Amino acid sequence: MFWIDYLSRVVHISTAIAVVGGSVFTLCVLLPAVRMLSEDAHATFAQAVSSRWKRFVHVGILLFLASGFYNYFKAMPLHKGDGLYHALIGSKMLLALGVFFIASALVGRSPTFAAMRAQRGKWLTILVLLACIIVLISSFAKVRGIVGA
Repeated sequence: MFWIDYLSRVVHISTAIAVVGGSVFTLCVLLPAVRMLSEDAHATFAQAVSSRWKRFVHVGILLFLASGFYNYFKAMPLHKGDGLYHALIGSKMLLALGVFFIASALVGRSPTFAAMRAQRGKWLTILVLLACIIVLISSFAKVRGIVGA
């Protein structure tokens, strides 16, 4: 089981690095840079980037869910009766669902979320802030260790 546990952790953290890092890059580097392009060039470039980035987002969500649930079910017996741990991890999961929703809406094509895509910078900022909160919660829960066992 050691190798499965190890692989699950590596997949979870590597996915976070790729997807959250890509979101930070888009927010802090790509969006400011494309403001210099003409409107037609910007639209063409945005479509090309979005069509490629959506694969990372969708596969990333799948990998996050698979490795996250595996890690969750593996850790639950170790934290039986630890209310703070369960509250932290539950909050982390709810925030992650928000991140998944925003990321999916930003790379999707549904007219329902066109307003979100029109304010991409705002929603990417929210996504990155939520991801930072998730990292803070995860880090605290990890270094806090097992309490009451």
